[in-house]
Amino acid sequence: MTNSMRLPGKGVFLGRAGAPGIAHPLMVTVRDGSVVDITSKTAPTSRDICEMDNPSAYIRSAEGRAIGSLSEIAENSLEATRDPGKPFLLSPVDLQAVKASGVTFVVSLLERVIEEQARGAPEKADAIRADIASLIGDDLSKLKPGSPEAMACKQKLIERGVWSQYLEVGIGPDAEIFSKCQPMASVGFGADVGLHPISTWNNPEPEIAVIASSKGRIVGATLGNDVNLRDVEGRSALLLGKAKDNNASAALGPFIRLFDEDFTLDAVKRAKVNLTVEGEDGFSLEGSSSMAEISRSPEELVAAAMGPHHQYPDGMALYLGTMFVPSKDRGEKGKGFTHRAGDIVAISTDEIGALTNRVRLSTECAPWIYGASHLMRDLAKASLI
Repeated sequence: MTNSMRLPGKGVFLGRAGAPGIAHPLMVTVRDGSVVDITSKTAPTSRDICEMDNPSAYIRSAEGRAIGSLSEIAENSLEATRDPGKPFLLSPVDLQAVKASGVTFVVSLLERVIEEQARGAPEKADAIRADIASLIGDDLSKLKPGSPEAMACKQKLIERGVWSQYLEVGIGPDAEIFSKCQPMASVGFGADVGLHPISTWNNPEPEIAVIASSKGRIVGATLGNDVNLRDVEGRSALLLGKAKDNNASAALGPFIRLFDEDFTLDAVKRAKVNLTVEGEDGFSLEGSSSMAEISRSPEELVAAAMGPHHQYPDGMALYLGTMFVPSKDRGEKGKGFTHRAGDIVAISTDEIGALTNRVRLSTECAPWIYGASHLMRDLAKASLI
């Protein structure tokens, strides 16, 4: 397994780290191969920095002290071998809401329809996939959601008896936005990610997540694993909360790359997101998706989540969705992919780096016990607020 975060050679990075003897998380950045603590009373949280008019300028000028090399801290962030007596990375967000958008790529749209039709039974997926492909082919990839052409396609599919709630949010006027986890509940680079024990058909969802301020301004981006239980959501979309929000089921990291003259939202829109899964059983899987194929822009998705209709005073991290849903058989033919304990999932882009996590049951991952109230108390004790 490769432990490198593969950060690009340049960029302004914001992260959070745990350190021995310090109760509160540290605000950190990367300078000359070192992780630097820039925690201050001016900006003691990730939320505070992302609310600034120019977060990248603040990071560049902030005074700090090195707490270790990037390679050493990356190595110690792997939960399986972590030494709690040394610094390690946390999720780079804290008080921000953690939201996600679904069905934003045509490939994942079709897979969601397959899940619904299969009613959580993976052995039925191949036959259903073939039936749907023969009916609609790739026509949906050319449609702008909510457009007159999309509405005409919607009517055509209704008449053919194959309309779905997933097609509604995939090509209809309204985007799917849901809560991935509570603030402070996401996990970071190297952490274990959790699957609910009831699930027998599940997968990683490699995504870019944008970071928006309370004003709706997108200030940077990070990588995310929107861990998904296909069988649970396939039984009923009303089980989305159970399928998506479990202990350690939301991974973000390794850092937020903040926008500056070298990294903009246009770079996010052009990014290629790569996925690898390596199992203890020798199974391996690779895939990639292009953000250029997203059906709704990041700006549209942020506007669907927040605005005059819904305020987020601490801003948000918003997963943008994925087009990669693994269907490669793992074991019995026709049953497709599902995770096994110990899988190592790596999600990467050239622009942001790599997010690596190990898969376990959510009941076996470290429990979430440090929330917003604990953060506020610890920052107050340190005279940072």
